[in-house]
Amino acid sequence: QVQLVQRGGGSVQSGGSLSVSCEASGFNFGRFTMSWYRQVQGKEREFVALITNAGSTRYADFVKGRFTISRDNARGTLTLDMNSLKPEDTAVYYCRGSDAWGQGTQVTVSS
Repeated sequence: QVQLVQRGGGSVQSGGSLSVSCEASGFNFGRFTMSWYRQVQGKEREFVALITNAGSTRYADFVKGRFTISRDNARGTLTLDMNSLKPEDTAVYYCRGSDAWGQGTQVTVSS
């Protein structure tokens, strides 16, 4: 059974930093591209970042230079480090891999 269990997130003031992580099980994590998405209530879920099994990364323009996606294939974990956070980054963040979604983690940035 594929499972993605998220941890981290929380609340921070504008300009601060947070991290969210995702622990995968039930599939060969090292073979899959993994992604982060986010969703603001009432809006569609949007792409944030991805990392391929080879370690190549891609970011949405609105997080470039501020967010870093990384993975530890030995531990089956995916991480999103978020710096210089803005109030508009407030959302529920989801990890995705092997056609499965994590449970979502709230990130709140106050001005």
